[in-house]
Amino acid sequence: MSELTLTVMRLGFLAVLWLFVIVAVQVIRSDLFGTRVTQRGSRRGGGAAAAAQQPGRQPAPPQQRQRRGAPTKLVVSEGTLTGTTVTLAGQTITLGRAHDSTIVLDDDYASSRHARIYPDRDGQWIVEDLGSTNGTYLDRTRLTTPTPIPPGAPIRIGKTVIELRK
Repeated sequence: MSELTLTVMRLGFLAVLWLFVIVAVQVIRSDLFGTRVTQRGSRRGGGAAAAAQQPGRQPAPPQQRQRRGAPTKLVVSEGTLTGTTVTLAGQTITLGRAHDSTIVLDDDYASSRHARIYPDRDGQWIVEDLGSTNGTYLDRTRLTTPTPIPPGAPIRIGKTVIELRK
């Protein structure tokens, strides 16, 4: 074997070794410090004024009236986000570890795109598991199809419990 081939093989082995070390350090760092969670309100401009300033952006359609006795908010009752409340305004709510989710879950048992909650035409709210690994549970029952949510029924994703309330 020539000296040049041997030197190239040594440098290649050294590069692969350093790549392994860098990846191992990143994994250890993410395990120690967790994923980075950013505040949604601080990154984006707020409300209709920001929507009006962006060219080509349509204003939001007028909201439908909700039925009497229908839930008005989504509340996190257990987990790291206990006490977090999201107002139900007819939009889809996404749950997961992804930074663009409506509710960002810092939970080892949550997938990046874990579940979504959305209104149907009758004003009921539906929960749907988005193919998560550990599943989404409604009242201790694992979801396999989109299911209507009764008010007050717990929705469990890992260690996080969410409820619809009036």
